[in-house]
Amino acid sequence: MRTLAVVGGGVIGLGVAWRAAEAGWSVTLFDPAVGSGASWVAGGMLAPLSEGWPGEDRVLAFGAAALARWPEFAARVETATGQSVFVADATLTVALDAADAADLRTVAEWVGGRGHELQVLDRAGVRALEPNLARTVRAGLHAPAEPAIDNRRLVAALRRAATAAGVQIRAESVDALDTLTHDQIVLSAGAASARLWPDLPVRPIKGEILRLRQRPGVTPAPQRVVRARVHGRAMYLVPRADGIVVGATQYEAGFDTAVTVAGVRDLIADAEAIFPGIGEYELAEASAGSRPGTPDNLPLLGRLSDRVVAATGNGRNGMLTLPLTVDAVLAQLAGTPLPEAEPADPQRFTTAHPPSPSSSAGGVR
Repeated sequence: MRTLAVVGGGVIGLGVAWRAAEAGWSVTLFDPAVGSGASWVAGGMLAPLSEGWPGEDRVLAFGAAALARWPEFAARVETATGQSVFVADATLTVALDAADAADLRTVAEWVGGRGHELQVLDRAGVRALEPNLARTVRAGLHAPAEPAIDNRRLVAALRRAATAAGVQIRAESVDALDTLTHDQIVLSAGAASARLWPDLPVRPIKGEILRLRQRPGVTPAPQRVVRARVHGRAMYLVPRADGIVVGATQYEAGFDTAVTVAGVRDLIADAEAIFPGIGEYELAEASAGSRPGTPDNLPLLGRLSDRVVAATGNGRNGMLTLPLTVDAVLAQLAGTPLPEAEPADPQRFTTAHPPSPSSSAGGVR
């Protein structure tokens, strides 16, 4: 039987390991703390359309292709584990001032011109969908095809599915890929991937989120994902069964995952500007993670060598791009690359021969 090592146990690594085991590989997944990194600190938005912007054609096309795979992927997860992961079925991006309202129209026109449905709403239209948002909201962009998932439900479900499919999970760090004896290796170590493959253009981008728990009698949470810019900062609210996830700050801060007072202050203030009732909620958790970013906001997805496949660099869209990433990795392992994944080829940043796997210490955490 062919053997596969998956290095990194976030949703990407778990998803690849599960599906590869189903496809007949003998799979070992290495991670000292499965699912505890960026996958645990995520909002779960699947929103490539409302984040579109003129000129970002490749990012939009990749995100839309990933979104199209989510219904089948979620159904497969539910069949394997009995767990549904969806928590919202649409996204509403709102504007507080005229400049942001104009940006929403720009997005709607550009994305709509590429065949995707978005609807611009006036103040009354926004309130009809989400009556508890602030009265200062003056316009909205409704994306009925952009749902959201519960990332922690997904992590748990993927781990169960992988285990049931025969994946061996080893709570160990990998300090060098060349110590692994498996036939193939998938490098899915997120922001730490460059430690194992020198010069791989992936870096940590810090993001902080809050988890708020709904208390009896409080203003009901929005039913949709709500996104906005407040004081120039991106902000989102994502419903959960017991409350709301609020995010997300973004910092170039290396692997620092300490939650800062300023980050919490800004998230609460920005959220309250959009949803005034949020002050009644319980602050249940504040956490931070290191998202794996790349120079062009596309993943690093494809062969690094005849034995190593990259599945990293998914940035803040790791949940969105999961199904396409998993399909693309399995296609690479089968020797039949997916055309939809071609823009994410890791060799796009260099014409040089790929480097050898790292033998340096440091490992993946």
